[in-house]
Amino acid sequence: MKLVLLFGFLVLPMLAKAEGSLKRYLYMSTPDASQAGGSGQGILVFDIDDGHRFVRRIELPFAEGLRGFCGNLKRHALYFSSMKKRLGAFDLETEKILWDREYEMGIDRACITPDGSKLYAPTGFWFGEPASGLLMVTPENGDIIKPIPAGPLAHNSIASLNGQFVFLGTKTAFHIFRAADGSLVRTVDEVGEKGVFPFTVDSRNRLAYICLGGHIGFDVVDIASGKALHRVLAGPEPIAHRTHGAALTPDESELWISDQQGQKLFYFDATVQPPKQKGFVELSMAGHGWVCFSMDGRFGWCHTPDVFDAHSHKQIATLKDENGRVVCGSKFIEVHLRDGKVVAMGDQFGLGRAASRSSQ
Repeated sequence: MKLVLLFGFLVLPMLAKAEGSLKRYLYMSTPDASQAGGSGQGILVFDIDDGHRFVRRIELPFAEGLRGFCGNLKRHALYFSSMKKRLGAFDLETEKILWDREYEMGIDRACITPDGSKLYAPTGFWFGEPASGLLMVTPENGDIIKPIPAGPLAHNSIASLNGQFVFLGTKTAFHIFRAADGSLVRTVDEVGEKGVFPFTVDSRNRLAYICLGGHIGFDVVDIASGKALHRVLAGPEPIAHRTHGAALTPDESELWISDQQGQKLFYFDATVQPPKQKGFVELSMAGHGWVCFSMDGRFGWCHTPDVFDAHSHKQIATLKDENGRVVCGSKFIEVHLRDGKVVAMGDQFGLGRAASRSSQ
């Protein structure tokens, strides 16, 4: 028995060491096409579990700034879109660009289905021709599978975490497509006030929260019926700023929205309908507007260098580069690595994850 115990004491630590420890990082692209505050060209890597300390820089030719930054676990790759109508793929494990293509209409904030089979890329907020909408693209090489006309100023897109839907915002319309083939399920018209800017959805694809273009607030849309249920405004009086950023905490208990001009993030109780405002946090600077959360729900990230404790709503860290200079952007994603292999990946949007948590 003593020999067996001794063997266990010796071998178990060796196995743990061989397996390697989990490392959780925030990958932020720079520069951002929509705001200042970047640092050179490429990707800045921050250690989530070490006070968001700067770890290293991956030099990449992102000179013109990025419009989007989505990722896929199965392909262990990030897909970047830029102001110069480019869409490309970056392998997280080899740290090499796999392909980089230019598209005639342009590429905005793209998304990829969880199974890694299809990229969906909006043609851009700048493009208002009849062909405006989505491009269905193969992730292997960037070939266009087919164009999907939807409406002018196609801007942001989300692939649902269960792989069922792709959501797209155009000028003042919200579109729901089947992820498998790109067929249209329904369109919700006259939402977003002056334009559909960022939005988020819950994990069961029941509700979408769509930012308003003329006030700080959001529309709540029932995805199944296509009906706009509520319009919710922040503040004791209407705030005539554009809302650019909406995120559910992973447990879907709160919804956070961004007041880019007013330098605030407002947060709401999302367990009731319509959601009820609880408070706000101050930001250190203005900017493009964005908000997202770590997959475990502990940290809130936005378009500023400020990192928040999502539970206490307190700022707990500031993102800085290797020279100690504060940095920020709105194109970032959470990546988990073990022994150089990608084992988990977040999303550029703050998506609800309650359904996936309850099934574990």
